[in-house]
Amino acid sequence: MFSKLLIANRGEIACRVIKTAKRMGIATVAVYSDADREALHVRMADEAVHIGASAAQDSYLSIDKIIAACRETGAEAVHPGYGFLSENPKFAEALEVAGITFVGPPVKAIEAMGDKITAKKLAAAAGVSTVPGHMGLIADADEAVTIARQVGYPVMIKASAGGGGKGMRIAFDDAEAREGFERSKSEAASSFGDDRIFIEKFVTQPRHIEIQLIGDQHGNVLYLNERECSIQRRNQKVIEEAPSPFLDEATRRAMGEQAVALAKAVGYTSAGTVEFIVDGERKFYFLEMNTRLQVEHPVTELITGLDLVELMLRVASGEALPLSQDQVQLNGWAMESRLYAEDPYRNFLPSTGRLTRYRPPPEVSPVFGTDGLNMMLMEDWEAEQQKPRVRNDTGVFEGGEISTFYDPMIAKLCTWAPTRLEAIDTMAAALHAFEVEGVRNNLPFLSAIMDQDRFREGRLTTGYIADEFPEGFQGPTLADGHLFEVVGCAVMMALVEAERHGQIVRTPLGGSHNESFGEWVVVVGGRQIQTSARRVDPDGYWELGYLDSAPLVDRFIWAPGDRLARIEWHTQQLSILKVNPTTSGCRIRYRGADLKVMVVRPHIAALLPLMPVKVAPDMSRFLLCPMPGQVVRIDVVEGDIVEDGQVLAVVEAMKMENVLKAEKRARVSKVHVAAGAALAVDQVMVEFEAV
Repeated sequence: MFSKLLIANRGEIACRVIKTAKRMGIATVAVYSDADREALHVRMADEAVHIGASAAQDSYLSIDKIIAACRETGAEAVHPGYGFLSENPKFAEALEVAGITFVGPPVKAIEAMGDKITAKKLAAAAGVSTVPGHMGLIADADEAVTIARQVGYPVMIKASAGGGGKGMRIAFDDAEAREGFERSKSEAASSFGDDRIFIEKFVTQPRHIEIQLIGDQHGNVLYLNERECSIQRRNQKVIEEAPSPFLDEATRRAMGEQAVALAKAVGYTSAGTVEFIVDGERKFYFLEMNTRLQVEHPVTELITGLDLVELMLRVASGEALPLSQDQVQLNGWAMESRLYAEDPYRNFLPSTGRLTRYRPPPEVSPVFGTDGLNMMLMEDWEAEQQKPRVRNDTGVFEGGEISTFYDPMIAKLCTWAPTRLEAIDTMAAALHAFEVEGVRNNLPFLSAIMDQDRFREGRLTTGYIADEFPEGFQGPTLADGHLFEVVGCAVMMALVEAERHGQIVRTPLGGSHNESFGEWVVVVGGRQIQTSARRVDPDGYWELGYLDSAPLVDRFIWAPGDRLARIEWHTQQLSILKVNPTTSGCRIRYRGADLKVMVVRPHIAALLPLMPVKVAPDMSRFLLCPMPGQVVRIDVVEGDIVEDGQVLAVVEAMKMENVLKAEKRARVSKVHVAAGAALAVDQVMVEFEAV
């Protein structure tokens, strides 16, 4: 086994690899750019080497600098993580020449599977089901349109060297095929240094299901069951789970065996993933093979009990796999939610800045190993293994910064439970308790999905988000039962604060600790809700009045200044709500809803409709930059008349190109920016006037 390992990556995956290496007694070396001088992975590693400027091409994508860092520190092996150089055969080859072990597959396997066109041909030759399409190179947009017509719309336009949702577009007609080809080609060139494009048939109502593989250098390849990755946005996975709620055992076995056949055909070793598109009849088609550790690997670890990073390290050092196919477990259900710095209320545009508050929920793990057995009876130990678990893979900390240079991922929140619904409920509770401030983030979006009937029933496709949020995410409308949790929280907060300020005269009733607080009105979501609250016990026992019910609260855990409020209901239910005071009340976030709440006396509530409403300024005559980013191009000049839907500009952020279009017919009166300009969110780009 290696004595020192360099991790050629950053963020949460670098931290993840460091954790396993430390547990195995392997010294770790981090590399970092200017932007990552204070990053968490730098703090966690035993050593750290600066490798260049903030831009990835000057640091994390520099093969020479990574190898120089290995030589400087004496690192014997390199784990590439995912992204950056992880699937670059030139990197693996350069390490081999330098006598440094690459913790990943052989160069030839990376080359074969990294080129999507070659991979399709090899998959077909290995007996793997493939999607119809054009596997040759495409010269220009005109040829792309011609091929798309031949294949038949809709089509998927994809970068041959692509991955992570970059360089991919779906086209339903000639115009979308032309635009999609140009954008995919440009993104592929900037992200992968390879702008080759191919086109294949887009399977409608598809599921994205992938098979996790692990192979050693002794000819053994195992499939570690599947992951359902259908909840995607712009071809980027958002929520993953294992196993899939759709597959039966026969389909799982068939997909696994085909994936193993493909891996053996190219001499594959280490961890890898074969991705499939699965239709409504459980027919599956090869999509691509990722020759690296996947972002979503934790859900596989949670259901199999295996540490994939440890297996990769052992395989790279020449060890044989420690188990056979029939020993691979499928235990319980696991979920993963990707927490991103992006604004779900603004079409998920990236957000950057400092994490002024970062408080993940406590991680919950069972007692493992013989030490656990020595400490408890067998039946207690077995019960411990069935308790829900929470795991948070992250590479950030409170006070750290989300920069414009890299992927906007904040964390991967994972849960495990014996059943799917229990895993979902555990995830929902963990999301409610996750505190992130300072940057916009998708926590409310993730929470909202956990509550949706369609998701809970497992009726998933890759079009799920587009189907469920056709007008974009605006936050869910809470059902009355959940709205009451908000109402109860708000009124108890108001009364706790009032008690603290001595604003209420409390009169014990009948010599007991009963304290009456009278009638209140909670104003939320345009509604005025009559309610009352009565503290029955000074230690926290409350009785609430709401409609015709009088629910009981065993404990209300909140004090002024707290950002989380916990309600322990008499029914054994626990509610966790995010709360922030405002000038006129409080802001409560719960189950994806973001609500402004006021608690007032009835006579004040009666006057509220008479208060003037502040009207927001009209910004419709401006094109505003929707996210921090860099202008790729401006397609209009002053004096141009633009039509609804016409492309005005392209802005790149987080390696993704965003096309900005006109929303109505107008004349361009002024262009404020030029190509290459770095812009802040909401910065004015173009000004219009009526035609």
